[in-house]
Amino acid sequence: MKNLKLYSEVSLNLELPPKEETLLFSALDIERNRLFFASSANNIYTAQLSSFQNERVPAKTSISAEVDQVELEAGDFITSFDYLMEKEALIVGTSDGLLHLHGVDGNSTEVVGKVEGGVRCISPSPDGDLLAVISGFGQLLVMTHDWDLLYENPLEDLPEGVDVREPDFSSTYTSESPISWRGDGKYFATLNESSDSTSLHKRLKVWERDSGTLQASSEPKVFMGAVLEWMPSGAKIAVVYDRTVENKCPSIAFFERNGLERSSFSINEQIDATVEILKWNSGSDLLAAVVRCGNYDFVKIWFFSNNHWYLKHEIRYLRQDGMRLMWHPTKPLQLICWTLDGQITICDFIWTTAVMENSTALVIDGSKILVTPLSLSLIPPPMYLFSLKFPAAVREMAFYTNSSKNCLAASLSDGCLCVAELPASDMWEEMDGKEFFVEASISDIAFGSFIHLIWLDSHVLLSVSHYGFSHSNCSSRATSSEAALLGFYMQEITLECSEDQAPGLTTCSGWHAKISNQNSLEGFVIGIAPNPAKRCSAFLQFGGGKIVEYTSKLGISRDAVKHDDISFLSSCPWMSVVPVGTNGPLKPLLFGLDDVGRLQVSGKIICNNCSSFSFYSKLDDKVISHLILATKQDLLFIVDISHILRGELELKYENFIHVASRRKEEESISFINIWERGAKIVGVLHGDEAAVILQTTRGNLECIYPRKLVLSSIVNALIQRRFGDALVMVRRHRIDFNVIVDYCGWQEFLQSALEFVKQVKNLSHITEFVCAIKNENITETLYKKFEFLSLPCHKESKDVQAKDFRDSEANKVSSVLLAIRKALEDQVPESSARELCILTTLARSDPPALEEALERIKVIRETELLGSDHPRSMSYPSAEEALKHLLWLSDPEAVYEAALGLYDLNLAAIVALNSQRDPKEFLPFLQELERMPALLMRYNIDLRLHKFENALKHVVSLGDAYYADCLDLMQKYPQLFPLGLQLITDPVKREQVLEAWADHLSDEKCFEDAATTYLCCTSLEKAMKAYHACGNWRGVLTVAGLLKLGKEEVVQLAHELCEELQALGKPGEAAKIALEYCQDVNSGINLLISARDWEEALRVAFMHTREDLISEVKNASLECANYVIGEYKEGLEKVGKYLARYLAVRQRRLLLAAKLQAEDRTMNDLDDDTISESSSAFSGMSVYTTGYAFYTFMSHASPP
Repeated sequence: MKNLKLYSEVSLNLELPPKEETLLFSALDIERNRLFFASSANNIYTAQLSSFQNERVPAKTSISAEVDQVELEAGDFITSFDYLMEKEALIVGTSDGLLHLHGVDGNSTEVVGKVEGGVRCISPSPDGDLLAVISGFGQLLVMTHDWDLLYENPLEDLPEGVDVREPDFSSTYTSESPISWRGDGKYFATLNESSDSTSLHKRLKVWERDSGTLQASSEPKVFMGAVLEWMPSGAKIAVVYDRTVENKCPSIAFFERNGLERSSFSINEQIDATVEILKWNSGSDLLAAVVRCGNYDFVKIWFFSNNHWYLKHEIRYLRQDGMRLMWHPTKPLQLICWTLDGQITICDFIWTTAVMENSTALVIDGSKILVTPLSLSLIPPPMYLFSLKFPAAVREMAFYTNSSKNCLAASLSDGCLCVAELPASDMWEEMDGKEFFVEASISDIAFGSFIHLIWLDSHVLLSVSHYGFSHSNCSSRATSSEAALLGFYMQEITLECSEDQAPGLTTCSGWHAKISNQNSLEGFVIGIAPNPAKRCSAFLQFGGGKIVEYTSKLGISRDAVKHDDISFLSSCPWMSVVPVGTNGPLKPLLFGLDDVGRLQVSGKIICNNCSSFSFYSKLDDKVISHLILATKQDLLFIVDISHILRGELELKYENFIHVASRRKEEESISFINIWERGAKIVGVLHGDEAAVILQTTRGNLECIYPRKLVLSSIVNALIQRRFGDALVMVRRHRIDFNVIVDYCGWQEFLQSALEFVKQVKNLSHITEFVCAIKNENITETLYKKFEFLSLPCHKESKDVQAKDFRDSEANKVSSVLLAIRKALEDQVPESSARELCILTTLARSDPPALEEALERIKVIRETELLGSDHPRSMSYPSAEEALKHLLWLSDPEAVYEAALGLYDLNLAAIVALNSQRDPKEFLPFLQELERMPALLMRYNIDLRLHKFENALKHVVSLGDAYYADCLDLMQKYPQLFPLGLQLITDPVKREQVLEAWADHLSDEKCFEDAATTYLCCTSLEKAMKAYHACGNWRGVLTVAGLLKLGKEEVVQLAHELCEELQALGKPGEAAKIALEYCQDVNSGINLLISARDWEEALRVAFMHTREDLISEVKNASLECANYVIGEYKEGLEKVGKYLARYLAVRQRRLLLAAKLQAEDRTMNDLDDDTISESSSAFSGMSVYTTGYAFYTFMSHASPP
């Protein structure tokens, strides 16, 4: 799903002497960027490749070159030529067999060897250590770079009695024999005539490098010419079959190293076509060929993907030009072409995605464009929906789309421009498998050689064309006026169609094209892109990344300063302009990717390791919301355009670099790991589809749905209140259903429940939605890292929702399901499916409303008992079906208990039978209940279901006969005592209940409450014991008064309480009892002194005018003061020691952290075991810790 685009084409002429001289051979010096040519006059021309980058095209069309003459004897001429990097010189072979080493810098020539029979071919190994030579006698010679011969082998075993030195044999051995090395230099292949065949059959042979051993040999085949090329990766050896005898055009075949043929494909030309040259690029993914057919030489470039060979580009030259080509050894997408008369053209290609903005793939394959609408179906290449056939091979194309039609413009290798108008995309399914022939547009002038082509409007094209190339003048339409044009031109082309355009049909003919505006360009145009925010406007990128704006009829804007802020920092072959939404009108945003992987936006670099990128729009107006980019580390990032506009990329995406220590849950949010190395983004599916299409290096397509894009599309649907579409996306992508409720808050969803049910309609989907609702806000838990789910505009409503949730007993699940249930009852007519859905809402409520669900089933059962003629029986499911549905949704035991809670034994029996319970377990129980009175039955059912309040009500209603059971129930479940007091009105029984309650409180050690309860039922002795147990001496003495105890008994009781309080550490309370009840002043004063209540002690002493007690209080207070002061001083000293210890430990921690930082480690990077060891080591330190302890800690903390 990619096309090969020619984005830069520079052509200069080599200045040759006026005499008849042609270029025959070429060689390249990679280190010094020099290009060498050997001519028919034995001259060597040296040109700098930098001239093709520095020259301004219109200013100069010729290139100066150094010329060296190779002195040869009369009649001798150059037959082979190459550059030796180790020698920094050219190796030249001649027809007389001389090997010349020509130093270009010193213009010196040295004869280093002579080969008898002449030199047919010279080929150095890829590492430069060896040189392979084929002589005119068919001998293979391999020598070192010091000219030592390693071995000499004949290419073919000659017949007996034939000597290779016999001139008769050499005269018949006229066919050239090429040599091609494998990329690693371990093997090389030759192609030569077979000696055992009378025809022109040849053999492909594979030789081992060091020993010259013949590794493999193919069967004699009819190979064409001397065309042989081994793929640099070593997988295939390319040759050409001559199939003239079969009345077919030539085909290119591929052999393995073992000499067996693997595959082949036809070049799809005329029968008399010949393949002159085959060349693999350094990446082994492109195969270029020079095909001679008729009056032209075609440069064809094929690409292999999914077991299919695509013709990706074609350049047409006149036959007399004698086209030759070579790939740059280190730049896989740079092709160097040259003609016999010295025109040198350097073509720089780039791979562009074949997927357009509307997710339509337009794949160029020779004279066809294969059309695949990915939004309809993800058809794997090389298959397609339909194709467009053109008169010649397609070089460049442009696509325009709107809501009603689609327009396609294509420039062909013969210089023609073709236009086709296609129907709307929703009608393309009817075009499946068809092929439409597109005729060339009618024009009186030639358009030159198209470099760039875009649509400005539905009938206006904008192109960058080059005039002056050999292939620019191949069109028969070229006139003398157009021939005078030279250089690059910006052309605005107006289109008109003379045929009637019927809606829904394809218009492939009748188009007229004319150039309405033409401007000469002063520099190279790297790329052009339409301006989506302005009609009939486009942006042009010149060399260095400079951006200018072009407007139809007005030409190029001269206000360069205006566009300096959007210019790129370097040339970006991949350029896109997208509309972004702001508060005002749409704004164009320029993205550019240079050849080193820097993705730039309006003059700023946002990613330094980008491999491919695309854009996603969640709205119908095509406003871009997300940037999708893949990095060279095979990570896929989904970037919000808003983050780019606000400059938050570094904060949000950490420069698009994967941090190994990042937690797994964070990884899944910020990026996606691409599972296959080298996969590229080829396109996206916009809107609700929310998909990213990747193509792997093997060629297959993979469609992924990033969670961020999916959630964004769901949010967009919810904002537009398209609940039905949102539910479809949630189900398809397995998103939590709660996002539909939680995005705007569940209380706001309650108001939209009616619209939700109306849009969804499918009751099965509503049931699935109901089953997924839970009491959790997933925008704050599961999807909390997706910021767009917590927009500020929704935060207020969510805060209100959270407050209301805390303040009320209602919860999310019950409220939402209640709203859905009401909407179902209002919007959906009565049916079996609706009733089952309603039962689902009841069963899934929190807590489950099983009683209400069973009541509905009970109604259905009663309706069935009325007969099948009842009008409602047809609108409801059977009671058995409804019950089984409820049992499937809920715990059968809970449903059985709910049926018992309705006190309907028949319904309980039906539930038990349908829940597959053993009749031996429930039938005796139900039969026993059936024999009981109604109230007793309900009492037993309530006990079983732990409904103790209902059980108490029922047992009280049974009367005095069951009073003991009532009391036992309250004693067993004490929380029932308050209700029992409300239900029982008999005073005697109420006192018994109160006493039982007080006994329970006493057992529970709640003595204060027990004492109060005992007082309520006038059980004074138990009340005194309860007060005594809780230490309430006032309550004890109060109850003693109620019991009317004697004075002596009260004093004795007071002495006991005083001793107990003193033992419990309450001397102040004991002092009160001693003074008030025992009248013991001495003991009272002593107890107050023990309590350190000095003021009260002095008051009592002064009240009784006891000087001895006053003196005792004073002495005790002074002694206590001295003791407290001593404690304070001792504590102050301890605090000083603790502070010194803390400062010492903190200083050591700071020193350790600084050392770990110097080693690129931090305390947070330590694993759990190390942290544990560190903590233990620190806790063991003290103020007197020595350096040895610190060294020990460092040993523990260091990594193993």
